[in-house]
Amino acid sequence: MKEYELTVLIHPDLEADIETPLTIVRNIITTAGGKITREDNWGKKKLAYRIKKEDFAVYVYFDVELPADAPLKISNTLNITDEVLRYLLATVDHKGRKALEEQEQQAKTRASHDAVEEE
Repeated sequence: MKEYELTVLIHPDLEADIETPLTIVRNIITTAGGKITREDNWGKKKLAYRIKKEDFAVYVYFDVELPADAPLKISNTLNITDEVLRYLLATVDHKGRKALEEQEQQAKTRASHDAVEEE
């Protein structure tokens, strides 16, 4: 099983009942043999350019673990899913993730150090 990041842009009209399209995406992942390790709904955001005559989309981010043949199955299914405007399925960059965690840790350390100095 390999780790992937999946970002899905869901049709903005489905924002009121977001659980229905999310269930469809979750089923696509699990049917392909994958496992969702994290899910994060980023909410409705303006798109950089129009997609299928829409200016907004609901962004949902998933961390998933997939077997070797699953990415192709998931891509083919998401391409024909009406609820999904766009998606991005990419392998996890462990070096980049570690660098971000280190930067966040340094920022927290600096913030707590600055707070102590102010007292």
